[in-house]
Amino acid sequence: MSPANRASDTPFAVDVEAGKKYWWCACGRSKTQPFCDGSHKGTGFEPIGWQAEESKQMWFCGCKRTANAPLCDGSHKKG
Repeated sequence: MSPANRASDTPFAVDVEAGKKYWWCACGRSKTQPFCDGSHKGTGFEPIGWQAEESKQMWFCGCKRTANAPLCDGSHKKG
């Protein structure tokens, strides 16, 4: 499987709701970044589920290179 498509050069700030589950796009093809819209079908990639523990702003990875998926770990700064 080849690396995911880079969806953005920066992370996405999202106001999440406590208890709600989110499906992060791992392939980079989704038109509803940073979340999955089903565009991964046939790519070998699958979305990653994540549930918010509290309501607050979170930074979701846009470059798809994070080691802390689905959240940003600063990998976009490494090129």
